[in-house]
Amino acid sequence: MALFAIEPITACALALASLAGPAQPASFDLTTTNTKNETQQVSLTCDPAGGTHPKSGEACAAIARANGDFDKLPVRRQACTLEYSPITATAKGNWRGKAVDFTREYPNKCAADAESSGVFKF
Repeated sequence: MALFAIEPITACALALASLAGPAQPASFDLTTTNTKNETQQVSLTCDPAGGTHPKSGEACAAIARANGDFDKLPVRRQACTLEYSPITATAKGNWRGKAVDFTREYPNKCAADAESSGVFKF
């Protein structure tokens, strides 16, 4: 009978990997609502990117950079008008097993797009 030796570090890594299991997918319902109560809604799934979001890959990449924390979404530099036409953006769902319930008011749609790196551009 042949015996194989496994380095302690390798054994620990294998044990941790088996406990972690497969990566949990991320999914969100995203909405924007303007002052006239007109609402737009899309779905977004990540790992792999999909759903009805028009740029799901870019949105998932931005959320990944923020590690699922919508308060820390990267800001994209772009010119926006100073028009005040507020919208409320919401995200409900989960990021790799962690519940997400986010709401923020932006001064207009362009600002929502810029301040979320396109997550709320739909």
